[in-house]
Amino acid sequence: MHPDSLAATLEQTAEQGRICAVAARGQRDLQDRVAAYPALFPDPPVDATMLSALALSTAFIAPWCSAAELRTANRTSLWVTAEDWRIDSEIDSLEEAAATVTTCLAVAAGAAPADDDQLAQFLADIRDDLAATPLFPRLGHLWRDELRRMLDAELQEWRWRAARNTSLADLPSASDYLANAAGYGATWVNISHWIATGAVETEEHLATLATASYEVEKVLRLVNDLASYKRDVKAGDLNILMLGVDESEVRQQAVDLADRCQKLLDPLAEVSPQQVMYLRRVLGFTAGFYHGTDFWGPR
Repeated sequence: MHPDSLAATLEQTAEQGRICAVAARGQRDLQDRVAAYPALFPDPPVDATMLSALALSTAFIAPWCSAAELRTANRTSLWVTAEDWRIDSEIDSLEEAAATVTTCLAVAAGAAPADDDQLAQFLADIRDDLAATPLFPRLGHLWRDELRRMLDAELQEWRWRAARNTSLADLPSASDYLANAAGYGATWVNISHWIATGAVETEEHLATLATASYEVEKVLRLVNDLASYKRDVKAGDLNILMLGVDESEVRQQAVDLADRCQKLLDPLAEVSPQQVMYLRRVLGFTAGFYHGTDFWGPR
C-alpha cells in the first residue's frame, strides 16, 4: 500500500474509532437512565441493542460532538421512546393519554413531577439540564412549544388508532397522517440538542432551523414506516402503508421529500453550515439505518 493511502486509511479508521468511543460513552449514560427509571423501559422492546443504536445514531450524525455534547440528544431520544411506549402501548383511554400530555407539559414549564411518575421525573431531569444552559432563558419557550406539538401529534395518532378499531372511514388520509409527523419526535430532539450545545443564538435562528427540521422529520416518518410495517401490523399501530398507498409510492414520496429538504437547506448553509450538515446527516444516516432494521427490539 502506498504510504499516502496507508496514512489516509489510518486517519479514517481512527476517526471512526473515535466516533464509536463517543457512542459507547453515550450508551453507558443511557443504560444509567434505564436503571434510574426502570418502569419506563421494558425489555423487550427496549433492549441493549436499541440503546446502542440510539447512541451510535447521534455520534455518527454529529461526529464533531463530544459525548458530553451529545448527552441531551441521547437522553431526549430515549425520553421520546419512553413517552411513545407509554401512550402507544400502556394507555387504554384518550382521557388517560390526554392527562399524561398535560402532566408532561406542566413539568416542562417548571412543575415538580409526582414521586410515582417516572416519565415526568425523567423529563424534569432533561428540563433542569437545559435550564442550566445560557440559551434556555431565551429559547426555552420554543423547546416547550415543540414538546407540545410532538405530544399533540401523539394524541392525534392515538385517536386514529382507536378509530381504526371501529370504523375505517375515520382513518386519516395519507397526507394528513404525514402532516402529523411531529409525533416522531425528531424536531424536539433537534431543538433540545441545538439549545444544549449553543448552536443557535436567536429565536429567529432556531425557528428557521426548526422549520427545516419539520420537513426532514416527514422523510424520517416515511422511512420508519417502511421499515416497521410488519411490526406495526402485529402491534396494532398505525402506518402509512395502511392508508391506501403502496410501498413504491411511499418510497418515491420519501425520495421527493428528501430532494425538497436539500433545496430548503441549501440557502441556510451559508449562515448555519454545521446545523445544515447535521440535518443532512440525519437524513442520510436514518435512511441507511432503516434500510436494514429499526430501533425497537422484538415485542
